[in-house]
Amino acid sequence: MKNYDKEMFVDESLQGWVIDKCNEWRENFETNYQEIFDEYYRLFRGTWSPEDKTRSSERSRIISPALQQAVESTVAEIEEATFGRGRWFDIKDDIRDQNQQDIAYLREKLYEDFSKNKTRKAIAECVLNSAIFGTGIGEITLSEEKEMIPATEPVMGGDLTAVGVNIQERTVCKLRPILPQNFLIDPVATSIEDALGVAIDEYVPKHAIEILQEEGVYRQIDLESAYVDTDIEADRNLSNVYEENKTRKTTYYGLVPRHLLKKAQNEGLFDVDEDGNQVEVEIIEPLLEDGEGSTSESNSYYVEAIVVIANEGVLLKAEENPYMMKDRPVIAFPFDVVPSRFWGRGVCEKGYNSQKALDAELRARIDALALTVHPMLAMDATRMPRGSRPEVRSGKVLLTNGNPSEILQPFNFGQVSQITFSQADALQRMVQAATGAVDPSGTTAGSDTRSAAGFSMGLGTIIKRHKRTLINFQESFLIPFVTKVAHRYMQFEPEQYPVSDYKFVASSSLGIVAREYEIAQLTQLLQTMGDSPVKNQLIESVIDNMSLSNREQIIAFMRQANQPDPQAAQAAQAAQQIQLQFQQSQSNALNGQAQESAARAAKLSMETQVIPQEIEIDRIKAVTTNLRAGTEDDKEFERRIKMSEQLLREREVAVKEQTKAPEPSPTEQTVLRAIGGQP
Repeated sequence: MKNYDKEMFVDESLQGWVIDKCNEWRENFETNYQEIFDEYYRLFRGTWSPEDKTRSSERSRIISPALQQAVESTVAEIEEATFGRGRWFDIKDDIRDQNQQDIAYLREKLYEDFSKNKTRKAIAECVLNSAIFGTGIGEITLSEEKEMIPATEPVMGGDLTAVGVNIQERTVCKLRPILPQNFLIDPVATSIEDALGVAIDEYVPKHAIEILQEEGVYRQIDLESAYVDTDIEADRNLSNVYEENKTRKTTYYGLVPRHLLKKAQNEGLFDVDEDGNQVEVEIIEPLLEDGEGSTSESNSYYVEAIVVIANEGVLLKAEENPYMMKDRPVIAFPFDVVPSRFWGRGVCEKGYNSQKALDAELRARIDALALTVHPMLAMDATRMPRGSRPEVRSGKVLLTNGNPSEILQPFNFGQVSQITFSQADALQRMVQAATGAVDPSGTTAGSDTRSAAGFSMGLGTIIKRHKRTLINFQESFLIPFVTKVAHRYMQFEPEQYPVSDYKFVASSSLGIVAREYEIAQLTQLLQTMGDSPVKNQLIESVIDNMSLSNREQIIAFMRQANQPDPQAAQAAQAAQQIQLQFQQSQSNALNGQAQESAARAAKLSMETQVIPQEIEIDRIKAVTTNLRAGTEDDKEFERRIKMSEQLLREREVAVKEQTKAPEPSPTEQTVLRAIGGQP
């Protein structure tokens, strides 16, 4: 560890150490950011300043609303995407925890407190600051408030009822937006957690400090009115700044030397001696052990603390970080990340150059119109009466020494070029392209609006840019804010907030532009569905993306209408059973026919196997029947032998083909008759 000299602790105070750091950080801010942040603020407000001149001869002071519209539309998209569904965060518990009631209770309780404390309005202001200056900053404050609840109480034995209020002390967490000029941070830090510390330097009403002193939060020290410093005013363009009844308060959150914190905590403490007199407690300097900068209590030189200083010198409060998670009650997020920098890039910075060019174009046109529209008069000064004040107005009489047509001559500087209209329109589209905003007509910058495909491509690009900012806002600001507030309530109000390790997630949805784009896509898809069962789901998705006040009721009615009627379901089930029975009976009949056919085929197969034997018997019988001795009978015998062999071959062919045994053919019938057999 670095060695520290004991002499460096002499005559050093905690407030001096903090103010020195804050002065260094403010000097860095004023050198690099303050001037450009002031111009961003003027462009957003539409306020003209002599520093905004684009040329020395410029007389017009008009400021185009293109950048204002870009800021408002972008912020509106983020707000709608975050708060459009009403539920803008959710809670997840450990997967092993089967009890979900504690999650539901904590979620509803947080929503109730956020609604009472107007948290949504504060978050929206932080988002607006990020769009203007590039970074949104908020401070989580704790305060004790009296919650008054109307109630009734029976009196006089229950015969009467008294109406009144119940007063309950509650710890309240609120979010307070912080402007960049009121926020100081270590210049080399890229986040609040990485910085040595952060400070909030601003003017507050003097009575607010006095009330906290009476409650014992701040030390009892007389305060004087603070001197005027326009660098930390909320609006630095005000010509008349209120100077009375305000105090400059510097609240520091971060690491401080441990020995300075101990010394500051001992300052102003008194004890009573043996004679009953008050004596100040002696301040004990920290001892150095073995030449190292460590104290007897801890080996760490720095300690996380909260320090409140009034008027850059009066210590009001100094304590070690009292929060159980030891986190700093300040959150910030960049609208668009700048690598290795804390300060981000907002909408005004993106559209700055296009806005300045558009303002120069409009001012040049207005100045040119002043030379072409308003009448001017050229005259011969030597022939004008002495002391005359010529001016052009209705009813004015001009005296001349001679012919007025020779002395006076009206003239102008020509006409203003019409090209400035198209140039101004192109510059306005450049502002939209730089900022990713959508103009009031609904067209997107850089897209071909003549075709639906070109419009969809341009709108898809805008939506992706908005989602990028939305994710950055949720992960860097929204979820850390809800988590820190929940931890504060768990610590200071454990009877109302169950203490557990919950995980918070954002429940954002699509913005207005993204919803319109998705509705168009779903509508085109519906045209191709026909009577598909998926059609009802697509219709429900279309309604869910609409900004209807009774959206949930319509979806619930659709789901109920799609559910079948119980009586109709029973009738359909009975009809289905009858149909199944009918199909079963048909199957049984077909099976019986198939079995009968199989039995007939088996019978025919057996008969077919017996046929050759019968034919052989018939052949022998036919050969030997009705033959007489002699030559003619021998010839008849041979003829019968040949015909029987031919008949046998025909039967063998039929057996091989396994066909149904046919009826005797006419030839067979003739042969059988000839041999005396029966057909």
